[in-house]
Amino acid sequence: MESEPDAGTDRANAPGESTAPEARGESAPEAGAESAPEAGAESAPDAGADAASSAPRTSVWLDRRTPSRSRRTESPAGLDRDRITEASVRLLDADGLAKFSMRRLAAELDVTAMSLYWYVDTKDDLLELALDAVYAEITPPREGAPWQDRLRELARSYRELLVRHIWISPLAGTFLNIGPNSMLFSYAVQDIVRATGLPPERQTGALSAVFQFVYGFGTVEGHFKARCDATGLTQDAYHRQAMGTIRAQPHLRKIVEYSDDLMAARGGDTVEEMRERDFGYALDIVIAGIEAVRDRSGAPAG
Repeated sequence: MESEPDAGTDRANAPGESTAPEARGESAPEAGAESAPEAGAESAPDAGADAASSAPRTSVWLDRRTPSRSRRTESPAGLDRDRITEASVRLLDADGLAKFSMRRLAAELDVTAMSLYWYVDTKDDLLELALDAVYAEITPPREGAPWQDRLRELARSYRELLVRHIWISPLAGTFLNIGPNSMLFSYAVQDIVRATGLPPERQTGALSAVFQFVYGFGTVEGHFKARCDATGLTQDAYHRQAMGTIRAQPHLRKIVEYSDDLMAARGGDTVEEMRERDFGYALDIVIAGIEAVRDRSGAPAG
């Protein structure tokens, strides 16, 4: 996926790129229960809405449609969009994307499923709001620091986000990511890329090289950690068990022996230490590549 630091939008793994989801379609309902409230629900939009208002939206952040029927002025006690979004993030962290539903969310909030439709129209809206909410956890890079240091800081924070919330990996490529927190992330990335001194035609490639790498690294790391947690084993114990199983296969023994040499050479006593070394070194290589391309182009250092 190429990245495009334009219009401030953010694609899956390359912040700054606009991504149009496949016809969007507002996400398929679960067993006929999720896409709209049941017939006759007092908070449901009028089924006779005109074609313009029922057209698929590009993003919840761009939804400026006026409801075809005014919703009741009273809302469920203590319920608001922020609380719904926070509960959505908790559920997604606990149960994952596949099990997330409006009904499970309503149970978590101790309200009826119909109550949620006073604040969002579809489950996709909730997912998009939850996605932007967790982007607020990304630590802004230090102002005034060299671009190399700022890039490392932002890349590490993005990687940590992907590991903490493994459900955001597929969602980041599904939605436009133009919520306020995602936009701040995109702006920070673009500022750093401009500061590299690369010619404009090379900046999108540099952005993609860094954040496609971070996206892939963080996604794999997050899923490995989740798998270990699900088995009740530490990452080190899981790794030892997996390697022991592979070593027991004669046709794989030679590959394992070569891998042992590589692992010994890279250092680190634990899986996390080895992974940290790999990430830091890989990031150094990408930054060195950006500097080399900039120097060959004759552009001044940032």
